[in-house]
Amino acid sequence: MNQKAEKIEFRFGKAGKFAPLFVAAVMCGWAAFGQSNVNGYVLAFFAALVTGIIFVKDDKAYGEALVYGLSKPMFGVIVLAVILAAVSGKLISASGAVQTIAAYVVAAGFTGKLFVAASFFITCLLAFATGTSVGTYFVVIPILFPVGVMAKAAPEFMIGAIVSGAAFGDNLGPISDTTIASSATQHADLGMVVKTRTRYSLPAAAGAFLLFLLFSKTTEGSAGIGEGIGAADPVSLVMLSVPLVIITLCLMRKHLITALSWGILAGVAAGLFCGVYTMDELISFPGGFSVSGAIIEAITGTAGTVAMLVAAFAFLGVLECSGLFEDVRNLLERFAKKERSTETAIVLSVGILSMVTGVISVAIVALGDLVNEIGERAGVNRYRRANLMDCTGCVFCFLAPWTVHCVIPAQQSAQFGEAFAVAPASVPFVNYYSLCMLVMLVVALITGYGRKQTEK
Repeated sequence: MNQKAEKIEFRFGKAGKFAPLFVAAVMCGWAAFGQSNVNGYVLAFFAALVTGIIFVKDDKAYGEALVYGLSKPMFGVIVLAVILAAVSGKLISASGAVQTIAAYVVAAGFTGKLFVAASFFITCLLAFATGTSVGTYFVVIPILFPVGVMAKAAPEFMIGAIVSGAAFGDNLGPISDTTIASSATQHADLGMVVKTRTRYSLPAAAGAFLLFLLFSKTTEGSAGIGEGIGAADPVSLVMLSVPLVIITLCLMRKHLITALSWGILAGVAAGLFCGVYTMDELISFPGGFSVSGAIIEAITGTAGTVAMLVAAFAFLGVLECSGLFEDVRNLLERFAKKERSTETAIVLSVGILSMVTGVISVAIVALGDLVNEIGERAGVNRYRRANLMDCTGCVFCFLAPWTVHCVIPAQQSAQFGEAFAVAPASVPFVNYYSLCMLVMLVVALITGYGRKQTEK
């Protein structure tokens, strides 16, 4: 059903076409400055959708554009992943496993800034191996995040470390969709793309590691390490079977939804068998048209994030059918003349489109053919083009507070309680990998670093 809807036209020309985007930007900014949770971004995207109906000429075409955005396979994958990951995370957090791990971590003195930096390193390895940033959030956050906060690390820096590690894996991982898309659209060998990309990603990762090690904030007293830990319960560690199964299946190249489902089944089986849970604690029907238990609490707790994803993907369909992608392509073609201006145009266009769509691979695929054409004409190496596109996406998409890379980690943090919650707008400021990569991109454009690469 993913056939593209017909192009939609707006009253008042470009002013009408950009009205929904303007409303979304203003509302997202309002939510960001107001330190809103995910619900602020829900309002932003729904306000943009409602605004569009005022300016569109064909109501039916507008409705089809909304449905077209929701018909994208990525939408279903992310929504299901959010719900299943919430269940798997709840199985871990409600079992006492997090408190047990935290007690051991604190006893070993592995706390504060050291734990934040280690979390970044661990997340880098996992994201690189699995090739999925979103999947990494669902595996890592339920364990490392609350343990880190209990071990005196400030919540926002723990989230920043995890998002940074996920960005590294998305950027450099050979099986990442962005790595595959950037190499395929530029007709570049995948192995050589990964090899040449290390010139950008490894310095950025080293810089991020040092920043986390030196400048991560810590907490004192009950806010960080006090009453939340409690006594260690070694039996609860059987719930680590949940992330273990998920990670194993992801490494076996199984689908994320399949991996999460098996993880839940493993967690339920282990929890019931070892006495960590009773069936009533997992699922209960107490009467009075109600249902209770850890599983349904986890599912209903994702309502805000799912609502935001519905609005965001519907809005993406409107933007695509409005001709926004073509506008960016035309701007890119007019601006790109010589080698340096072409490289700058590639960075700006992919950056803008990845922020607007919230999906890096969509921006890369949408602009891939044109980048290939103008890059060849200006003499920009195919590996240079692929690296600029991917590195740009892993900067701007990860730093936009309305994308899944800020909203999902924020939603995941909130499930542990108000003291643990991190606002989506706070995530970009502690995503040190993407910030370091931004510096790398500026240096690369100005100095030509990484420009002369041998094709093999």
